[in-house]
Amino acid sequence: MLKVVLTPVFRLAFRVRVEGRHHVPRRGPAILAANHQAFCDSLFLPLAVARKVTYLAKAEYFDDRRSAWFFRAVGQIPIRRGGGPLSERALATAREALGAGRVLALYPEGTRSTDEFVHRGRTGVARLAAECGVPIIPVGIEGTTAVQPIGRRYLRPFRRVTIRFGPPIELERPSAPDAGLRTDDDRRGAREATDRLMREISRLSGRSYLDEYVPARTGAPRRAA
Repeated sequence: MLKVVLTPVFRLAFRVRVEGRHHVPRRGPAILAANHQAFCDSLFLPLAVARKVTYLAKAEYFDDRRSAWFFRAVGQIPIRRGGGPLSERALATAREALGAGRVLALYPEGTRSTDEFVHRGRTGVARLAAECGVPIIPVGIEGTTAVQPIGRRYLRPFRRVTIRFGPPIELERPSAPDAGLRTDDDRRGAREATDRLMREISRLSGRSYLDEYVPARTGAPRRAA
């Protein structure tokens, strides 16, 4: 229902361009891995594909009644950042979603970037894809910072947003899938796959790649050279 209602509204209010949509499989599980620069990324990306997209949304959204109903209604999965049993439970739910053939969208950077770079990614996306045997579809999102600048709650209309899907990345299953990534080869493989994924996201989004994790949100944002 949200797709039926919001898609024509967004098409009228924004200049949305979608490239490479054929890379998203029509059926079966897959992970969409995208750069993250504004909250509205999570609105534009699901509207760019015909299938229902599920997110791992930060649990704080579910703590507020004003937003909790929306995230529950669209089938999002709450996750507590910082690790621990709550995060593991959310990842187990994500595995179940992929096992049911759903499309899961994740941001490998772990949080929104406040500068002009695509940053070093966390290996959780690659680990999840390898353990579940599903492809990763790299996604570059461009233009949402103009729609929703940092600190702004409302969207500015008539801006251009481009969403580019790249060819799927297939990963080998870990050598000890029942025990997780225990071997050095598995850890190294996850790191290499993540770095390759982030460079492809950088290319698709038109943003320079910076091999550093997203910094804490203090001080002025860095600028690309």
